[in-house]
Amino acid sequence: MEDKVNFAVVGAFVIVLCTALIGCVLWLSSSLSYRTVYDTYLTYMNESVSGLNLNAPVRYRGVEIGRVQKIMLAPGNIEQVQLTLSIIRGTPIKTNTVAILQTHGLTGLTFVELSGGSRDAPKLEKQATANYPVIKTGPSLMTRLDTSLTAILSNLNHTSENINDVLDKDNRQAIRLMLADLQTLSHTLATRQASIDSSLLNAARLIDNSARMSDDLPVQIQRSTEALETMSTKIGLAADNTSTTLKRTDQFTSETLPEIHQLVIDLRELTRTLHRLSAEMEQNPSMLVHGMPVTPRGPGE
Repeated sequence: MEDKVNFAVVGAFVIVLCTALIGCVLWLSSSLSYRTVYDTYLTYMNESVSGLNLNAPVRYRGVEIGRVQKIMLAPGNIEQVQLTLSIIRGTPIKTNTVAILQTHGLTGLTFVELSGGSRDAPKLEKQATANYPVIKTGPSLMTRLDTSLTAILSNLNHTSENINDVLDKDNRQAIRLMLADLQTLSHTLATRQASIDSSLLNAARLIDNSARMSDDLPVQIQRSTEALETMSTKIGLAADNTSTTLKRTDQFTSETLPEIHQLVIDLRELTRTLHRLSAEMEQNPSMLVHGMPVTPRGPGE
């Protein structure tokens, strides 16, 4: 007689066994993460976080250090997005650490990349009015590209407007006339090519002559220098002769001038005596016969 099998008991046993196996696998695969301690940080993005999902990785210089725990609009400021990050305790989050949104390859999946943070910078601590430390943010690559492209397009638009202002009707007419003048000039130069070649040949000859003259110039300078040296020697001899003459003149002056001076004094005295004698003879001509009158003697002489 065949034993009756209770399929309900067998089914329950299989379900319990499968559940236990799945639990063991999950426990073995994630036992390390359960023992990991995380710290909570906040960061505020000033741009769209499109493509960023919950549990998106947080990386520090490419090393995964945590997950995005929560995404929401910043309380009291709808222009910012508040991200709550769970980061492994002990990660060196510094005051100059910056959080940036990055896109992973071609998949479009977005994650949070932490960069910066020098070794000597102090550790990031929470403020007195905040519940968690707040990490600074920076613009993502797409934001920087968008800003740069916007600036480039604006500059291109401004440049095109300036070009349109420059190339107005009057300026286009002036450019057209300038091109016509250039065409006339080129035609004139082509018809006078022989004259231009002759002028260039004459200029080349003039340059050659100047070069030869520059080669002869040192010889001419040497000759002029020798002539100047000879002239200076002759001038020196003439100066010596002049100095000797002046010395002789000084000697003559020092010896003869005193005697001439004394002679002039004597002549002046003689002239005064003759004048006096002439005056006395005019007053008393008889003195030529009787002689000089005798001067009467005074009392007691």
